[in-house]
Amino acid sequence: QVQLVESGGGLVQAGGSLRLSCVASGGTFSDYNTGWFRQAPGKEREFVAAITWSHSTYSADSVKGRFTISRDNAKNTVYLQMNSLKPEDTAVYYCAATKRPLYGRRYSGLYDDWGQGTQVTVSS
Repeated sequence: QVQLVESGGGLVQAGGSLRLSCVASGGTFSDYNTGWFRQAPGKEREFVAAITWSHSTYSADSVKGRFTISRDNAKNTVYLQMNSLKPEDTAVYYCAATKRPLYGRRYSGLYDDWGQGTQVTVSS
């Protein structure tokens, strides 16, 4: 089990950028595959991006070309760089981790450990 703490959320105008961070503790971070999900009010939690322990990356079609996931195993941290933000990106963003392979990476049930979330609000 690993504990995850997100940071970096906030209020930004459309077209702006934010970088989210997720720091892991309590486990060997390099053993884990990690992902970012988001949940807007009244909507289901949806997959945003994922990265394996070996730095292979995957992202949802809705964020391709705008969001980039990366990780620094030495710092036990995974990042989500978000550029060209849109109002529809407004949501609580969650970091998640799993030791399982990421074949079902869009499925939230694949992930065992979750952070508390960080709010991202994009104004028009």
